[in-house]
Amino acid sequence: MKYVISLWVIALCFVPVTNYAQNINNESLQNNTEENNLPPKVLHAEPLYIDLIRDLGARKGEKEWNIGLGLTDNNNYDEYIALIEYEWAPIDRLGFEIELPFSLYYRTTAESAPANKLNSLKMATQYSFFVSEKWQTSMAIGYIHEFELTEFNNYNEGKLVTGNIYNPFFVAAKNWGKGIHSLLYTGPQFFHHFNESQIEMEWEINSNFHYMIPDTRNFVGLEFNKRLSDDDFDMIIRPQMRVDFAENLLVGIVTGIPLSKRNERFSAFLRLIYEPAN
Repeated sequence: MKYVISLWVIALCFVPVTNYAQNINNESLQNNTEENNLPPKVLHAEPLYIDLIRDLGARKGEKEWNIGLGLTDNNNYDEYIALIEYEWAPIDRLGFEIELPFSLYYRTTAESAPANKLNSLKMATQYSFFVSEKWQTSMAIGYIHEFELTEFNNYNEGKLVTGNIYNPFFVAAKNWGKGIHSLLYTGPQFFHHFNESQIEMEWEINSNFHYMIPDTRNFVGLEFNKRLSDDDFDMIIRPQMRVDFAENLLVGIVTGIPLSKRNERFSAFLRLIYEPAN
């Protein structure tokens, strides 16, 4: 945990340095919309761990690269995660995403650990069907499809794709003014493993609360990642902050605190966000 605390301290030192206006507050967004005849868009704080496919109210031509690195301390092994993600908006309000998430494991006890793998090929889309500058509210629906892949050491044996995950979702976000933001991301996940006849289902509910420093894209906040199944409930609280290092480069730092520590203990996650010029 000392490394996680150190990351937070370093990032906090940069916040005053990067606290410059970038025409991203609500008034600037509205003025830009009126002057350039762009579709309405409301400023919302996007969570860093379970992030959105694209900004709510996305505009044509927007695009973004993400690189994520993380560490989770489990009871019998450490899990190192990495992801590469590209998202873009081909038309107004519609976003697409392609993601490659990796998991590497290091055994910490005499018991075995899962095998290293590229978890899946993840493809997703999201459409913002409601954007209201008057109410400072946005809503969207979307769908994520994951092709689950086998472990690296099984690439020469059997099937490469071992199952599918189907995940429709709904997003609603509200900008309350004075830097206060809230967002709800929720939907079912259906797990279809080819070696099992039954499809499993669990419900994902992610509630988010952030404070964004005025005239910047810097924020601090909390993600509450909750999963419900027939006989289980898990929640991980994720304190986080985002720091704007340059006009097109942001860095997000996340820590994870599980409600129950029977399997997973503390975790840390770093997200690098690069926004190429349109």
